[in-house]
Amino acid sequence: MARGKTLRLLLAKLLVCFAVVSMQVATANAQSLLRDTEIEETLRDFSTPLLRAGGLDPDSVDLYIVNDDALNAFVTRGQNIFLHSGLILRSQTPNQLKGVIAHEAGHIAGGHLVRSDYGQRSAYGSMLIAAGIGLAAILAGEGEAGALVLGGSQQFGILDILAYTRVNEAAADQYAAQYLERTGQSGKGLIQFFEKFRYQEVLSNAKRYPYFRSHPLSSQRIDSLREVVDESPYTDTPDSAEDTKKLVMTQAKLRGFLEAPQLVFSRYPTTDLSDEARYARAVAYFRSASLPSALREIDALIETDTQNPYYHELKGQILYESGKGKESLEPIRRAMELKPDAPLFQMMLAQAYLETDEREDAMEAIKLLKSAIQKEPKNSAAWYYLSQGYGSIGEEALAKYAVAEQSFAMGDYQRARSFAARAQKDMARSIPQWRRASDIVVIADTQLARKKKDRYKPKP
Repeated sequence: MARGKTLRLLLAKLLVCFAVVSMQVATANAQSLLRDTEIEETLRDFSTPLLRAGGLDPDSVDLYIVNDDALNAFVTRGQNIFLHSGLILRSQTPNQLKGVIAHEAGHIAGGHLVRSDYGQRSAYGSMLIAAGIGLAAILAGEGEAGALVLGGSQQFGILDILAYTRVNEAAADQYAAQYLERTGQSGKGLIQFFEKFRYQEVLSNAKRYPYFRSHPLSSQRIDSLREVVDESPYTDTPDSAEDTKKLVMTQAKLRGFLEAPQLVFSRYPTTDLSDEARYARAVAYFRSASLPSALREIDALIETDTQNPYYHELKGQILYESGKGKESLEPIRRAMELKPDAPLFQMMLAQAYLETDEREDAMEAIKLLKSAIQKEPKNSAAWYYLSQGYGSIGEEALAKYAVAEQSFAMGDYQRARSFAARAQKDMARSIPQWRRASDIVVIADTQLARKKKDRYKPKP
């Protein structure tokens, strides 16, 4: 089958769902993006120095966590780095994970995606356009949905048209070594990562991990990288205890949410009283509907560190999703006190407030959601809950406007235009929401007209 036709079939399956506050897991057969403040912050802490070392603005580079056990990482145009959960879980040290992040940053800094020519420019462009549409909804979500559904583990980042040349791979290795050295870190982690999977180069392409399909590995690459790393004054610099702790807690949290509870209990038996073991078990008990056991584990963690906002957040999530909305308010408020600017925390607290059916709480929820939207304007989950908040206090026009924004963030231009036009009829022309609704109508009309034109364009 022609590659262009294959891409069209794959892109036809690209479904946009939503990402909800805190850790989320989509259906077993879907590849999705995970949102979690703690894990995102850990990855950002690991990557920021490396991005700066590469001359990149960390605020302009977006990091995404793909819910997929496959060992993979990749970048797309627009300075987006995707890390599979399988890669994070298989990283034995922070330095190994940082090495992969530095390598991907090297692809961005080196302009490899921009300069690459696989003889399939039109197909490649079509895929990236579709990815861009999906990215518009990644920061988004409604309560019962999971994230951006990519329709299967073979669709995104694994396609061979994204495979980098061996020249680009070697260049990204050298960039990674430079970034690690500039930040006073060892480059051995990346070598260890490659050495661990060196056998992949002798396997058929179908049997290789996705990462090594798109990042062709060779012994020469490893040897060249080792020469540079061995000359670094930081080659034997160990990971800090703080970074190691962050990684093991991240892995424990991921396993708690992604692995079968019985597997979690086997990996982290009750005799293991470490923080990471209690963390994983708290989530696994929660997923097993064993609320008392989940609360016992998370309360034990809170006793060890009352200033950890993520422990309080998890307790709030456990209570809220177990049908105890009012009881969840106290731990979520505490998490907010410790980390007041986290948009996902604000959304979680807003959800809990909306459950009380009290006007005063609804007003507080609206305030929190507006604050979250200022930080993440394309977060359609926040817009969805805002529409609920406005509806609960009788502000129907603003509720319609919020639905329009939610739909616009998801790329559903038909629905966005409909709700924006309906909202305009009931809003004063002098308020900012009326003008923004007008913008949505104009942009939606343009996008819908373009889609209609493309639909009737002769196929090549």
